[in-house]
Amino acid sequence: MIKLYTNTNLLTEENRSFVFPLLFDLCFLKSDFLIKYYKIVTDINECDVVVLPLEYTYSLKNYKLEKQTLFDKAKEFNKRVWVYSGGDFGYSLKDEKVFNFRLSGFKSKLNTNTIIIPSFINDPYESNLKKDFKVLKKEVFPKIGFVGHAKGNIVKYLKEFSVFIKINVKRVFRKELKDYQPFYPSSVKRAKYLRLLKMSKEIETNFILRDKYRAGAKTQKEKQITTEEFYQNIYNNPYTFCIRGAGNFSVRFYETLAVGRIPVLLDTDCRLPLHNKIKWSNHCLIIDENRRENIREEVLNFHKNINEDSFIKLQESNRLLWKQILKRDSFFKEIHDVFINKFKLNESL
Repeated sequence: MIKLYTNTNLLTEENRSFVFPLLFDLCFLKSDFLIKYYKIVTDINECDVVVLPLEYTYSLKNYKLEKQTLFDKAKEFNKRVWVYSGGDFGYSLKDEKVFNFRLSGFKSKLNTNTIIIPSFINDPYESNLKKDFKVLKKEVFPKIGFVGHAKGNIVKYLKEFSVFIKINVKRVFRKELKDYQPFYPSSVKRAKYLRLLKMSKEIETNFILRDKYRAGAKTQKEKQITTEEFYQNIYNNPYTFCIRGAGNFSVRFYETLAVGRIPVLLDTDCRLPLHNKIKWSNHCLIIDENRRENIREEVLNFHKNINEDSFIKLQESNRLLWKQILKRDSFFKEIHDVFINKFKLNESL
């Protein structure tokens, strides 16, 4: 069991949306599963890890003094610190005692203390599909789906560049704490790669391209309709094309795994969760963006070289991977095991 010390006074309804995900499960959801592996203690001497209770940037803006007090205590008692940096971009503190939990970043630039977390989603079979998991049989030609925002004109390009400038102005003047990332017009890039796939006569493409995020849905009913359409597309196609959005990660990647289908991930220098444990090439087709012009050939070769039995087992293993490792409670059980084994937390350090 890992003993955590934090400022529980900040775990309020007002701060609910910014709580470190593990603490949310322990303190708000009262997870019966996770209390087997974690315990919150009131004496910092007893703890293994000090946890900043709220998202890092939010803490700086609203609770700078409390944040610094917690960091000072951790330093005084020589404790490791867990920090959660949310949002599309994320931020990593450079301190050997600090472990950064974040959704995205660039593999070539992240330090060893950065832990990529999955996008935590509800089980689509329970929340949207309302059916049981079922595999798809292999067909002669690969079927690949995509539902989302993809627009490739100059107006969209300029809009995304304008957003990029605004974000970096705030970053430079420390209005927002984010790691720098180069300009990446994600909607324009998506449109380009989807066109390349659509040009192949040997690939069956089932794309629903939207001009706006979630088709501009505003009401709860509209959002439900577009979400169901999104998941039905993943369910009906063995492959789904996954590419980063504003941040260097794809929520669709995890949604595809949760449905038990095969992601085709365009790798833009991504670090995936638990990369030292999970052999990700066994679960998806990963295409280096530097080889993007060969994207059609990569998909065709992958499909050609996988037999019917392996095709079915791959879908089953992806569904299990999500349920047993990438769901939020399962993921933090894995993090528990990593830290117990790496630092021998139940033994003298």
